[in-house]
Amino acid sequence: MYSDAVSLFSRLELPLRNLNPVIFIVSVMFVLLSIFMTLPVLLLSGSEAPNAMAFAESAAIVFGLGLLGIVTTYRQARDLKPRFMFVLTVSSWFIIAVLSSLPFYLSDLDITIADAIFEGTSGITTTGATVLTGLDTMDQDLLLWRSILQWIGGIGIIGMFVAVLPFLRVGGMRLFATESSEWTDKALPRMKTLSRGLLFVYVAFSLIAVTTYWLSGMTLFDAFNHGLTSIATGGFSTSDASMGKFDSDLILLQATLFMIIGSIPFFLFVREMHGQHGVLFRDQQVRLFLSILLIVPALLTLYRWYVSPTDFDLAHGYVATLFNVTSVVTTTGYASEDYSAWGPLAFVLFFFLMFVGGCSGSTSGGMKIFRFQLSLIVLREQLMRLLHPRAVFTRNYNGRAVSDEIIASMIAYTFIFLLCLLIITIILAALQLDFITSLSGALTVLTNVGPALGDTIGPAGNFSSLPEAAKWVLSVGMLMGRLEILSVVIVLSPAFWRS
Repeated sequence: MYSDAVSLFSRLELPLRNLNPVIFIVSVMFVLLSIFMTLPVLLLSGSEAPNAMAFAESAAIVFGLGLLGIVTTYRQARDLKPRFMFVLTVSSWFIIAVLSSLPFYLSDLDITIADAIFEGTSGITTTGATVLTGLDTMDQDLLLWRSILQWIGGIGIIGMFVAVLPFLRVGGMRLFATESSEWTDKALPRMKTLSRGLLFVYVAFSLIAVTTYWLSGMTLFDAFNHGLTSIATGGFSTSDASMGKFDSDLILLQATLFMIIGSIPFFLFVREMHGQHGVLFRDQQVRLFLSILLIVPALLTLYRWYVSPTDFDLAHGYVATLFNVTSVVTTTGYASEDYSAWGPLAFVLFFFLMFVGGCSGSTSGGMKIFRFQLSLIVLREQLMRLLHPRAVFTRNYNGRAVSDEIIASMIAYTFIFLLCLLIITIILAALQLDFITSLSGALTVLTNVGPALGDTIGPAGNFSSLPEAAKWVLSVGMLMGRLEILSVVIVLSPAFWRS
C-alpha cells in the first residue's frame, strides 16, 4: 500500500512541477487583467461609474490571485515544456473568461452566475453573443468593460494564432509557422519584435476606428466602444439595436471596412510596415476573403431587389447587405436589421456563411478561409489521381509546401468541429430548444459569430431567455471554438497526462 502511494506520487510529481511555469504566466495575466478592470472607472473619472465598487472588488480579487501565484512560483524553474503549452493556452482562456465575468456578477445587474460567465466568455472570445438587454440605458462602466474585454481578447487571439497554434500544430496552423512560432532561445528576439509590431498595428487601427466613428457623428462614448469592438471583430454594441441605432450608411460602410481590417492577418500589416510592399494582396487567404465579400453581397442585393423591386432602395439595400454579410463572415456579430427576415435564400445563405470566418492570424473566428482552400487543393489532387494514377503531385499554398501532416491536422480539426457541432446541437435540443435555435446556437458559438438565427437568438433577439444549462454549454462552446477545439480535446484526454 505504501509503495503504491509513493509510486503514484512520483508519477504526479513531474507533471505538477511542470505546471509551475504555467501557473506563473497565468498569474501575470491575472495582474494585467486586474489593471484593465480599473479602466472603466478611470475613463469615466468615477462620475458615471455607479459600479465602481464592483470593479474595485473584482480587480482586488484577480490581483490577489495573480500575486499569490507569482509569489508561489517565481523562484521555480520557468522552462515551459512544449507539452505544457497546451495547458497554458487552454487554462489561461478558461480561467480568464471566468474572472472577467466578476464585474458583471458583482454589479447592480442582478444576474446569475451563468449569465455573468456567458457575458464574460462572449467578451473575451470576441463572440458577441449577449444575455443583457436594455443596453441603451445600461451603466456606461459596464458597457465599457464589455468593449474592453473584446479588445483584450482580440489582441490575445492574434498572438495565439501567430505564435502559439502553429507551434502546437493545431488544425493545420503549422502552415503559418514562422520563426516566431518556434519557442527557442534563437527565435525569442524575433518573436518580441513581431509582438511589438502586432501591438502597434492593433492599437493604431483601434485609434483610427474610434476617431473615424466620432467624426462621423457618433458620440465619443459610442465611438470608443464601437472602435474597440470593430477591430476586435467582437460585435458588442452600446444599443439593443446594434449598429441599427445610428441609421447611417456612412457609418455602416466604415464599420464594414474596420471589420475587414480586423479579419486580415495582422502580421501582413507588420510586413507591409517593414517595407515588404504587396504581400497583403498577394496572400491567397486575403484574395479569396475579399472575393467572397465582393460577390456574395452583390448577388444577395440583386436577389432582394428581384423579390421586392418596388419598395427596395438599391443603394441603401446594398450597403445594408454588404455590412451584414461582412459582419457574419468576419464573425463580428453586428447587425443593422434582422437579416433573417430577408427571405429563405438569405436565411440559408447566412447559415452557411457562419462557417467561413476570416483569415488566420486575425481577430475573427470561424473555420478560417485557408481550410476551405486546402480542402479544394486536396479535392483537385484526388480528382487528378483518378485521371493519372501514377503521376506525382505537389501541394503548394502561398508559395509554401503543404505536408501530409498539415492536411491530416486540418482533416482532424474539421471532423472534431462537426462532431462538436452535433453534440452541442443535441444537448440544446434535449433542453427543449427548437431545431433552428439549437443548430444555429451551436454553430454561432463554435465559430464565435455572436447572433444566431431564428426569433429567439437571431439578430433581433439575444440569449437571455435560454435555460441556465444551455448558457453553460454555450459558454464552453465559445471557448472551444476560440481555442480551435483540438487544443481543448488534447488537454482533456487521459493520454496527455499519462505520458
